Amino acid sequence: MEITSHIVTTPPRDASSVVLLRDGAAGLEVFLMRRAQQSDVLGGAYVFPGGKVDGADAQAASTPDVLPHHAVWAARLGEPALSHEAAASLYLAAVREALEECGVALAAEDLLPWSRWVTPRRASLMNKRFDTRFFLAAMPEAQAARHDNHETTHSEWMTPRDALSRYWDHEFAMAPPQIMSLVHLNGHASVDSVMAQAAHRLPPVIEPEPFDEDGMRVICYPGDARHPVPAAVLPGPTRLMFRNRRFEPPSGSLAELLG
Repeated sequence: MEITSHIVTTPPRDASSVVLLRDGAAGLEVFLMRRAQQSDVLGGAYVFPGGKVDGADAQAASTPDVLPHHAVWAARLGEPALSHEAAASLYLAAVREALEECGVALAAEDLLPWSRWVTPRRASLMNKRFDTRFFLAAMPEAQAARHDNHETTHSEWMTPRDALSRYWDHEFAMAPPQIMSLVHLNGHASVDSVMAQAAHRLPPVIEPEPFDEDGMRVICYPGDARHPVPAAVLPGPTRLMFRNRRFEPPSGSLAELLG
């Protein structure tokens, strides 16, 4: 990964990401995929399935079978300024991306909003901005998730602890939203535990604040002294620093990520 200081002047584009979960022998597991190296968005990094909301999602959001669900889906997102149609399109984009990228057929009713990440204007890793809603979904028992060998070239189920440890050992790259999401998931022992938390709170909004300090890129989150939102909304460190060619917590210790 290479840090950039590019300033993106265009507004963030709506996107959806699906955090697929299952209970494994060692506890909670999450499905991660490696983006193709040539991808213009986080090429080579490990990510959750997901992508941009497109015109087909918006069109599907206005169909008669979807309309009755609008109010419930919008309420779960907790974004009063968002129209019901726009809220529905986010759910439908998540369903579509899960099927296209990893072959998993979900229904919008299977999804629970988990978090919302908005790329800052000073995007540290890319020249695009996204307003991404992360949804949780339990992996359907009768299905198997796999990468598509096009947009993604490898995939694995891992416990959050294993994923963070392997990232720390430089086995693969990850961007801060995935790192911090895994830190959050590492505090849960089962799918039911994560889903229960998501069902009883509105998804937190994370708008990272990047800055440079001593020649190093730092990205801070709500609750950090440099962030305009004083209260933390996520467990784990309130900032990550890019050093040793990866994003690390201030202590420079894996233990701070694992909690």
